[in-house]
Amino acid sequence: MRRPHFVPFAATFLLLALLPAQEPKPPQPAVLVTGASSGIGKKTTEVLAQSGFFVYATARKPQDLEALGKLANVQAIPLDVTKQEQIDAAVATVRAGGHPLHGVVCNAGIAVMAPLLELHERDLQQQFDVNVFGAWRTAKAFAPLLLEHKGRIAFTGSLSGTVNWAFGGPYCMSKHAVEALTDVLALELQQFGVQVSVVEPGNYRSEIMQGMQERLVAGGYGGDGSRWQKQLERLKAQPTDRAQYPEPDDVAKAFLAAMRDDQPKRRYLVVPNQREAELTIRAAVQRVVQLNQAQPFAYDRDALVKLLDEALRAK
Repeated sequence: MRRPHFVPFAATFLLLALLPAQEPKPPQPAVLVTGASSGIGKKTTEVLAQSGFFVYATARKPQDLEALGKLANVQAIPLDVTKQEQIDAAVATVRAGGHPLHGVVCNAGIAVMAPLLELHERDLQQQFDVNVFGAWRTAKAFAPLLLEHKGRIAFTGSLSGTVNWAFGGPYCMSKHAVEALTDVLALELQQFGVQVSVVEPGNYRSEIMQGMQERLVAGGYGGDGSRWQKQLERLKAQPTDRAQYPEPDDVAKAFLAAMRDDQPKRRYLVVPNQREAELTIRAAVQRVVQLNQAQPFAYDRDALVKLLDEALRAK
């Protein structure tokens, strides 16, 4: 007669009872990314999600939200940064999600291109409503959650926050404002342990040119009577796919560094070639020279070099 098999099972249960109880794993820290539907925002979402973060990826269009929702470690949230009620709803979703909010990447943006003297005020308002007020609204709304966890904020800037170009006035103005937004917010939040950065990309593959051209046409810019008709017609004829530029992998890595490094940089200049780096640094240096030129307390060359050396040592 075969003996019953309850003894080995009982021994197993006894062994399990003697083992120390395993504590549940803490939830993944979360990062919210605005404007995650394509380009820099989508690539940043993918890199963050693959690097241990749970990502709340936001977009406006249902098809983009559906695609984002299929990514691992990603929850898609509908969000238009010009609508406060949608921002508030996103805050409620994140608060209820169970993942401590470690960071916010304010990436949502548009580009308006037009001669400043022919620009419609409504288009300038739209440019600032998305790129500046939208970023400010988002940072302000999520600040309580970030303060709880001494988190991070990173804005998407641009070379155009330093380098200005003809017909890019609305976009350049908005990105110059993002520079100030970054610096002031960093000063105000440093006492609370919240760190603020801006990532400043050069030319990478994205859909920005397509949207820019669509707004140029919709605004009626460059038509009959325009002082800049020939130049703007050439801009309208340029290809919009930006296939000649690399994918924004390095930009996404910069956002990852801003979220993960113990001491994130205030500014991350990310460009695909030496020419764009030189263009940007030269523009910054030229502004210093212009500020110093023929003013009552102007520095001579040696004094300017000394200031530069001091700044380099400080960093």
